[in-house]
Amino acid sequence: MISPDLIEQIRDAADLVTLIGEHVELKRTGSDFRGPCPFHGGTHRNFSVVPKKQMYHCFVCHESGDVFTFFMKKFGLDYPTAVREIAGKVGIVVPEERVTGPDPNEPLYSAVGAAADWFARQLRESDEAAAARGYLAKRGIEDATRDEYQLGYAPARGEAIREALKALGIEDGVQQQAGLLVAREDASVVPRFRGRLIFPIADVRGRVVGFGGRLLGEGEPKYLNSPESPLFHKGGLLYGLDRARGAIRTASLAILVEGYVDAIRLHVAGIANAVAPLGTALTSEQARVLRRYTRQVAIAYDADTPGLRATFRSGDELLRQGASVSVVTLPPGEDPDTLVRAKGAGAFQALLEQALDVFDRKIQLLEKKALFGTLEGRRTALDRLLPTIRAAADPITRELYIARASERTNVAKAVLEQEVGRMDARSAPRSAAEPGRGAPAAEEHAARPAQEIPSERTLVHLMLLDSGWIGRVKGEVSAKDFRHPLYREIAEALFGGAARPASPDAAALWERLASTPLGTRDPEPEFVDSVAWIHDRPRGERLAELDRLMFIAGEGEKTALLQEKQALLKGGAGRFRSKALRSQREPRF
Repeated sequence: MISPDLIEQIRDAADLVTLIGEHVELKRTGSDFRGPCPFHGGTHRNFSVVPKKQMYHCFVCHESGDVFTFFMKKFGLDYPTAVREIAGKVGIVVPEERVTGPDPNEPLYSAVGAAADWFARQLRESDEAAAARGYLAKRGIEDATRDEYQLGYAPARGEAIREALKALGIEDGVQQQAGLLVAREDASVVPRFRGRLIFPIADVRGRVVGFGGRLLGEGEPKYLNSPESPLFHKGGLLYGLDRARGAIRTASLAILVEGYVDAIRLHVAGIANAVAPLGTALTSEQARVLRRYTRQVAIAYDADTPGLRATFRSGDELLRQGASVSVVTLPPGEDPDTLVRAKGAGAFQALLEQALDVFDRKIQLLEKKALFGTLEGRRTALDRLLPTIRAAADPITRELYIARASERTNVAKAVLEQEVGRMDARSAPRSAAEPGRGAPAAEEHAARPAQEIPSERTLVHLMLLDSGWIGRVKGEVSAKDFRHPLYREIAEALFGGAARPASPDAAALWERLASTPLGTRDPEPEFVDSVAWIHDRPRGERLAELDRLMFIAGEGEKTALLQEKQALLKGGAGRFRSKALRSQREPRF
């Protein structure tokens, strides 16, 4: 630890203008100094250094801080390192931290380091790795590159590495803690990586902390990472950052690619500022790590549908960290690896120079779908654009995005600002409960259970309790009318005469409902109300959609929307309307 008194002494001794002036061309303006901002790459003198306050501030990107903050952001240093760096420049000696004992993780570093060496030797020498060597040759990875990046191979006979490491004195307990062995459900312990091409993953200091393994044959998952361990935290690591951080600082730009080979290919081609997340979805922690080295990030993911989804998810995470994000548009079917192999680094550099801001890239794709030509299309386009506007932490960027969206959709800026503010307010309670949390990852969305639909549950429950209800329900609604996936699956099975649904989740729900008695309630009115609600659901959804469209419609368009809304309300008389106006309540049985 460095004492607070010593930190203040170093701060007072530091000549802010001289230290920052080594990296920024400053000119005096009154009592302050001005120059181009080193963080957003500006050319105008919007960057101000105020000696009286010992602070700097950029009036464009809003980066600000003291001398320690400048060195942290400019050179990607942590706070203690920045303090020591400044101390050295002003001639103050900082006592070395007292070492209280050996690093408790040293055995784990030794284990993964030995494993990396062993995997690499298998790839070079073993007969079993011939297919892996052939795969690398097919992808244009030369032997020198293979050895430089310490690529390896994990044999299909899993016990081999376990035995090799034990011969070096690395016991099973250490191997398991380092993520090299995993426990099965039957309590047996086996090597995690088998029959895979191995990519060592290093921390920012260049120490191997884990591995990514690519399956070369059939099977799932195609890619497998080390499990979470004291060394390996997938959400906070970026592949290649240990090699790329200097180039990122020099270029003031990081290039984000999807895969290990993409990053390697760009490095070998001389584009050394490329990194890859460990999976296509960039986490908020990875975005924060990247933001320490640069404000500007270019995303060069595949241009297919999954790649575009990952591009915009990653872009939003980076915008939340105050980054400036652009998108490299690759030709269809190409990734950075294939493009550079076929056409050279110049072809990629040309696309990099043409990269569009992430928001403009979204607009470009929405234009290709012709969504700006109709009111419904504009509403859909705004649904795609608003999350990115909200993600922009930088107020100038957010203002520019709102202006661009207003221009393209013909919706007033004030209306868009109001909508963004409403979205911010809705998300505020969750943000307060979960500080620093970004948008949920795709797998989190997939893991959420479908929202309960009581009317659908009622009909399924009746059919399971008494088969006589099956014909009556089938006569009123189809299986497609069931929106809840499990209720739909059960309805399909009942309508088709199946004994049970296929999926375990639907079968478990079937058993639970079939064993739940009806009680004393009269099922007839429940059946009538449930059928009525399902019949009336499209009308209710259209009414809700009309209200959403009204928010962005022009005066002429509002007249037509109001006429349609009145017709729908008038047509909803009787039992359908009465049911539609009721709120969905808890399951009745």
